[in-house]
Amino acid sequence: MDIAVRESDLHPHIKCLAHVVNLASKRGLAVSRVARLLGRVRRITTFFHKSTTATAVLTNKQTQLELPRHKLITDVPTRWNSTYDMLARYLEQQAAVSAALSCPGSRRNAREIDTLDNTDISDVEDMVKLLKPLKTATTVVCDEKEPTVSLIMPLKFMIEQSMSPDENDTQTIANMKSAILLDISDRYSGDCNDMLQECTALDPRFRSLSHLNDEQRESVYARIREKASALHEQRNQTSDIDERTTRASASTSGAAAEQARVMVEAAQGAEQSQEEPVEGERQMQDVTQPPPPKKTALEDLLGSSYTTVVETVQSSRGIEMEILSYRNGIPIPLNSSPLEWWKVNAYAYPILAPLAKAYLCIPATSVPSEHVFSTAGDIVSAQRSLITPEHVDMLVFLKKNQS
Repeated sequence: MDIAVRESDLHPHIKCLAHVVNLASKRGLAVSRVARLLGRVRRITTFFHKSTTATAVLTNKQTQLELPRHKLITDVPTRWNSTYDMLARYLEQQAAVSAALSCPGSRRNAREIDTLDNTDISDVEDMVKLLKPLKTATTVVCDEKEPTVSLIMPLKFMIEQSMSPDENDTQTIANMKSAILLDISDRYSGDCNDMLQECTALDPRFRSLSHLNDEQRESVYARIREKASALHEQRNQTSDIDERTTRASASTSGAAAEQARVMVEAAQGAEQSQEEPVEGERQMQDVTQPPPPKKTALEDLLGSSYTTVVETVQSSRGIEMEILSYRNGIPIPLNSSPLEWWKVNAYAYPILAPLAKAYLCIPATSVPSEHVFSTAGDIVSAQRSLITPEHVDMLVFLKKNQS
């Protein structure tokens, strides 16, 4: 993927945050002590899934201990979230699991199953507590309604803060933190980091950039100032070119119509006299090549530089005022939509708004698009192999856009 992005000159390549968190979490779960604990919990959950007798005993113990009658969860290797869910569910049902395994009826078939002692339970509790921010970050970024790219840096900062060493950490938790922090700290560096910080600044929820120091904040807004001004000037030039093209097209159409009228008159005069075609051609030449309009004295003195200079000064002053007003604003609630905010407040920030809309439309993850493929796979099955592509598109659209 990185090579394709470089060769197509589409840098910077912003990697999917969900996949980045997934890789970092797997690195932490690969710690030897953690891997052994996961293997033991996995054998317990698999045993209850395969044994109907043990499942019945577990349900009875849940009732006696007044625990929720939830089934145990076995994780899937390709989804680290399922590992978190497996550990959290085991902790919830730990008392019922221990009671069920100690029962003679189920213990007869669980000779290779080892229950977790107090030290193991304590480590699992610490692991769940450590992994909870990662699970929350994955859930937030995989939301299909507001997965804007501006979430990446705040979430990454939150993860790095939660993985910072603590003197009260056990050796197992310290090793997990070190592995996760080492993996995620190298992500989103260089040009990608600069762009993501600009995206975060343009999100009214994070406009204060509280995760950066003063020097870094000023650097981010300086880059935004330059890019917003350049985009504003580019849009002005494009509109000027379009306006001139429209005027030239209208002028050409008028000249063509006048030329056609003269040619018709010349043709009519040719039927009456053989000498008038020369006069007609002269008249047509006069119309085809009109004399250039005379410039006024003021235009001759100042030319086009007057308008350009004024626009540059206004743009420079405008962007300074907009950034100052934007930075002094109160951040909107975290549950608000930054795109909706810019839609409502675009009139107040005419220079910043186009840049913000260009940045915030970028998704932070590819998970929603992958969900579309999964939805299509659920629709097109062996029993529905004759469904037409048009109907597949309609069904996928309805599924992904239902309220």
